[in-house]
Amino acid sequence: MVKFLVRRAVMLVLTLFASSFAIYSAIYVAPGNPIATLTGGRTPSPQAIAVLEDRYHLNDPFFVRYFHWLGNAFTGDLGVSIPLRQNVSTLISQRVGTTIQLVLYAAVIIVIVGIGLGILGGLKRGVIDGVVVVLTTIGAAVPSFVAAILLLSLFAVKLGWLPALGGGDGFIDQIEHLTLPAIALAFSAVALVARVTRTSVREELRREHVPTATSRGIPMPLIIRRHVLRNAAIPITTVVGITIASLFAASAIVERAFSLNGIGAYLIQAAASKDMAVVQGITLVIVTVFVVINTIVDVLYAVLDPRVSLGSRAR
Repeated sequence: MVKFLVRRAVMLVLTLFASSFAIYSAIYVAPGNPIATLTGGRTPSPQAIAVLEDRYHLNDPFFVRYFHWLGNAFTGDLGVSIPLRQNVSTLISQRVGTTIQLVLYAAVIIVIVGIGLGILGGLKRGVIDGVVVVLTTIGAAVPSFVAAILLLSLFAVKLGWLPALGGGDGFIDQIEHLTLPAIALAFSAVALVARVTRTSVREELRREHVPTATSRGIPMPLIIRRHVLRNAAIPITTVVGITIASLFAASAIVERAFSLNGIGAYLIQAAASKDMAVVQGITLVIVTVFVVINTIVDVLYAVLDPRVSLGSRAR
């Protein structure tokens, strides 16, 4: 276990290093003049340009600037927003709470509804399974921005059951404001998780040990709980982990649709205003979350099924 954790930690660091290099390189070669952004399009004097270039290290070689940025990032300093003259870490911290709440809410919906529908469809053949298949097919075909428009039109505008915009104040009010965005964010992911769960449960029910256990008189609920669901948990855990990790990036469209002040919506705003320091910072945060969650999923394999070696995934 210790060797596995050390190996995964090394892979995590290398992946984050490569990702940070790719992110910084992409922003470095992006079109635009930082001096023009700093001066608001005005023509500064040569002395003013020299001061700005020295303050923001604009004349340093690429690798010097990259390692300077990376070293500061390890200490939580993601640079300074040129248009706003504010620390990027502060700007992100002011908004990341909304995104975390939204993603956690959507994750709960995905786990409960997605896995629940998948188990139901896998165990119950006939009409119930057909309904699950139809629902998941429809859900998989509806992107999050379409789901957001439909939910807003029906439940916020027409019926008035839930608020349409904003994040709310207080726990109950926040839950009400985040319900529609969380459903929109989880809509297609629920269908994906339900499909994988249904398929995994069906495959486990067809394995030889299930009829063998049944012939020995073991109650079917016990067989399902100890054998079918336990063995099916590996692919389910994989898809749930990756799906939840991807929600941080997918939240951008939903946050914009519902006017939520999260890092996803702020990423779009920063890209539109060419605030590259903020784009770098938010992208690095999203990539870090994705890689860390995938590492956690790897560790969970052995916990869920001791037959799976700690160095490999289920085949």
